[in-house]
Amino acid sequence: MDLLLRRDFEAAALVRAHPPVIDDPHKRMCFELAGGAEVSGRIDVTRWRATTPDAPRGTTVDDSGALEVLAEPTPFAYDDTPGVWHVNFADPALFFGYGTALLAQDELQCLEHPAIGSLREALHAVGHARTADREGATPVLVAGLERRCELDTLPAPGRPHGLYGNEFADAPAATVRAALRLVKPPTRSNLIAMAAPAYGQGTYRRAQLDAIFATAYTGFAAAVVETQRLWPGAPTEVRTGFWGCGAFGGNRTVMVALQLIAARRAGVSRVRFYTVRPDGLADFERGTAAAAQPIDALLATLERERWGTSNGT
Repeated sequence: MDLLLRRDFEAAALVRAHPPVIDDPHKRMCFELAGGAEVSGRIDVTRWRATTPDAPRGTTVDDSGALEVLAEPTPFAYDDTPGVWHVNFADPALFFGYGTALLAQDELQCLEHPAIGSLREALHAVGHARTADREGATPVLVAGLERRCELDTLPAPGRPHGLYGNEFADAPAATVRAALRLVKPPTRSNLIAMAAPAYGQGTYRRAQLDAIFATAYTGFAAAVVETQRLWPGAPTEVRTGFWGCGAFGGNRTVMVALQLIAARRAGVSRVRFYTVRPDGLADFERGTAAAAQPIDALLATLERERWGTSNGT
């Protein structure tokens, strides 16, 4: 696992030097209400070249150590406990949609952590605003981001279809404002930005499964490394969900199973998996059951799984 970049930024200086470019009026409103220009603290950034560990064949996937797995039938919840990392369901172009009308999981994290736009601009200027390049995946970890607001995207009176995805751009400004809660004082979040493969068809190929595993393993292993660097002795917790199963059309069973075995291999202590709604628990359980098989059987199982379709977000 090769380290491609390590940088740290003073947040206020970062925003002054690289002001965010926010074209969408709803997002400009949220940025201003959250005091996005008033961010503080240090932001640590690393970028890593994807790799995989040796995988002994015919063994169970939990042979490298214990992993606590918790399922939460809710949207993502954030925690600024040292060693807790939140997966960003990234595009290969890191945080590219932060200032647009898009509002999938990636862009929602950008809205709630307003320094991300400036971080995107700074990394783009030096050619490192990528979570993948021609050679493969390059997950990016960001530690210390202020979370200054929370946008409730779930359906509620006045927004019967919620605010997620395309509903955000179509909503009146007053509806968006009513759904926004300021986080006072701001908390701090740590993100693992990694892009899943997009828009496959038919059954999964072994090369696709290998790429997914390598990406998740590298992002999670980097989180373990960075946890020990920033908070020595703290356990590493990864918070994730159906990564790559929205706009990219991934299969939930595949993406759950490969994330779990990647976390075990990487030495993560706990995975907290958010299914958004209770009806997602069945998909999570199918992925968990698949991940309990020996590796050879697991790969054979996943090669029979089929790609889904994009949800248009």
